[in-house]
Amino acid sequence: MYLHLGQDTVVSSNDIIGIFDIENTTVSKPTRDFLAKAEKNGEVFNVSYELPKSFVLCRKKDGGRVIYISQISCSTLLKRTNL
Repeated sequence: MYLHLGQDTVVSSNDIIGIFDIENTTVSKPTRDFLAKAEKNGEVFNVSYELPKSFVLCRKKDGGRVIYISQISCSTLLKRTNL
């Protein structure tokens, strides 16, 4: 199954590690540091031009990671996964 994250971005549900609420999780310094380091390494992709509501951590086929910033809420994304 695939999950639409916004704009033209779709990821395989099998590659998703976690879906996180950006407002609640970024109050934590470790999360902010994690996202800052990932952005510095070119692993963060903003798939929206609107106010971000969630980020989705995914694994890549080569063992790396990629983080998508989405305007879709994590509860909506979770509903779309049918889990």
